[in-house]
Amino acid sequence: MAKVLPITAKTTLGTQLASVVSPATGKALRERLDLVTVGDLLRHYPRRYVQRGELTDLNSLRAGEDATVMAEIASVQSRPMRNRKGTLVQVVVTDGKGKLSLTFFNQKWRGTQLQVGMRGLFAGKVDSYRGTRQLTHPDFVLLSDEESDDDTLVEAFAGRLMPIYPATSQLATWSIARCVRRVLDALDTPPDPIPPDVRERHGLPDLRDALYGLHRPDTWDDVQAARARFRFEEAFVLQTELARRRSAARELAAKPREAVADGVLAAFDARLPFELTAGQREVGSAISADLARDHPMQRLLQGEVGSGKTVCALRAMLTVVDAGGQAALLAPTEVLAQQHYRSITQLLGPLAERGFIGGADNGTRVALLTGGQSTAVRRKALLEAASGEAGLVVGTHALLEDKVQFADLGLVVIDEQHRFGVEQRAALTGKAGGAPPHVLVMTATPIPRTVAMTVFGDLEVSTLTELPSGRAPIQTNVVPLAEKPTWLDHVWRRIRQEVETGRQVYVVCPRIGDDEPEEASLVEPDGTRPPVLKLIQGGQGKPDRAASSRPDAIALVDLAAELADGPLAGLRVDVLHGRLPSDAKDAVMRRFAAGEIDVLIATTVIEVGVDVPNASTMVVMDADWFGVSQLHQLRGRVGRGGYPGLCLLVTGAAEGTPARTRLDAVASTTDGFELSRLDLEQRREGDVLGADQSGRRSSLRMLAVIRDEKVIADARADATAVVTADPSLARLPALREAVAALYDDDRADYLEKT
Repeated sequence: MAKVLPITAKTTLGTQLASVVSPATGKALRERLDLVTVGDLLRHYPRRYVQRGELTDLNSLRAGEDATVMAEIASVQSRPMRNRKGTLVQVVVTDGKGKLSLTFFNQKWRGTQLQVGMRGLFAGKVDSYRGTRQLTHPDFVLLSDEESDDDTLVEAFAGRLMPIYPATSQLATWSIARCVRRVLDALDTPPDPIPPDVRERHGLPDLRDALYGLHRPDTWDDVQAARARFRFEEAFVLQTELARRRSAARELAAKPREAVADGVLAAFDARLPFELTAGQREVGSAISADLARDHPMQRLLQGEVGSGKTVCALRAMLTVVDAGGQAALLAPTEVLAQQHYRSITQLLGPLAERGFIGGADNGTRVALLTGGQSTAVRRKALLEAASGEAGLVVGTHALLEDKVQFADLGLVVIDEQHRFGVEQRAALTGKAGGAPPHVLVMTATPIPRTVAMTVFGDLEVSTLTELPSGRAPIQTNVVPLAEKPTWLDHVWRRIRQEVETGRQVYVVCPRIGDDEPEEASLVEPDGTRPPVLKLIQGGQGKPDRAASSRPDAIALVDLAAELADGPLAGLRVDVLHGRLPSDAKDAVMRRFAAGEIDVLIATTVIEVGVDVPNASTMVVMDADWFGVSQLHQLRGRVGRGGYPGLCLLVTGAAEGTPARTRLDAVASTTDGFELSRLDLEQRREGDVLGADQSGRRSSLRMLAVIRDEKVIADARADATAVVTADPSLARLPALREAVAALYDDDRADYLEKT
């Protein structure tokens, strides 16, 4: 049980918790919840609230979750254990509908301490035993006054809402509540980061009132007012930092880059075999205006798969070449870098061969730099980049190496920007020498962090919403093996039909294989390994993948061998994955593009950029192992040649599970921006001002980017006005401290690099 020390003086938000709680409690707060100061503790917001008399819906509990429930004791049984010495006490609590079992081993006194009719808070990890939900050795507080172990806690919340905090097995919610109550009673009036005029304009309580409203509310109105205040505060503090960053970026000096009337861009536009869409022309104008300014462009170009982002990026790169500079295009995979190199040189034609026989005098050169190149080829590319002979340099992570130098790097284009970390992007932009280069990042489906940054207004955004003529619609269907295991046979038949009509097909697997030890469940009684197709159809169909008899995602090497000898026998089948040598990967893609391969069984190396117009169908195996963005990217590889596209998402996820719901959503729309919102809602925003882009960790506690877009917009307007009037925040020390607290030295370094 958490202990607090007598507080003889007023505390502040910066007071160390170690000075107001016992050493053991302070250690648990620090190590388990990362709470060090009084401010940290008071910003540890309640997850929910309970009110005496209102019982928790026990039927909503799920195995594996940490739960705190308010319930009434329905029965108590104490008996000797069967197979060992000791006593087993089983207590059943109820909310009037559902039941939950509480199990205590060798704690015989619980049988008299806990009595039928008592109500209390019970906390622990929910597990299941023989189909019955239970808590083993739960922590608890009884709410019957005469029996309570903590009368002060009961009295403090008598007739009020009781906060339930995110807790751990070592630190229960009521222990946290006890600490919060003590520091609140001793808290001096805290400085408020939101200026009074801003609070008044939005009808928000001050910081002290909001803390009381959140931790010791009398009514739900108190809770709602406090939550509204803290949602706005999070948005306002973040927007203040973003406004300062925008202001600082405008002060950076960059070299303006403008095209010339008779330059390579004009020649390129004249030889384009198609007409630019209205959206591409509009985006081109915006990028041109950015490049012509004397501070660096920071623009996000987002558009549906196949909407023509690469052409827009190439035109921007040629603008910089016209101005005497160089442009680098950073791609996440070798396959994509090679694809970009081939498509760019093909589009440019003679304009990519300046200095060679038949090359255009007003053209440039294109260099390709990847990790898999031979020493001679790599040395030539390095020399062309360093000398400036290559106006365009396309590459993978190999571009980031120290030995790579540029004569005058004016533009960095990052394709599928979420595949690169901040350090990697900084390494490339740092090769510009003196003035920072202009930066253009591209994505087909914004990842959650990108959507968050977009909503927060930190990037200039261009959007391509229309598809070029000739792009066919893509139909996406879920193949639900949980309910329809025989539908897999229809999938293989559909592949054969597509090939018979002259089309080509992708089959995508989540992993390569041959790298994990065989599971016991994947071995037949005679010691042989069962066919993977048998496992696909027979080992799925359970809501919980962990309970499935096929614990691993299907492997490419296993599936390819069985398909080639079985359902797809007679077709030209080949494989493509990241472990193949660079020349082998390139050879496979060339053969597939040339129509020499009917079915390409691949991993996600074909996720972005691969363009084979004759490919009409994609089958994604174990589709529930992929994220929303990946699935949208993958299906964008088909329907690129005027033929209707088909994407089949094969899954064993049962209907109603989160994984199946996600797949159904992908199948229901081809709108990448709608899918990005779904992705954001499911994965959260990531650490908005930090380097973590996974979405697993969010620096936002009250604020939700999608739900609170209006709050963010209002906060941005206020923050911009504040920073304009007081850029250093000298007159607002509380706000300045709140902004500084957003990030430590590492995060400050991150902000510098972005």
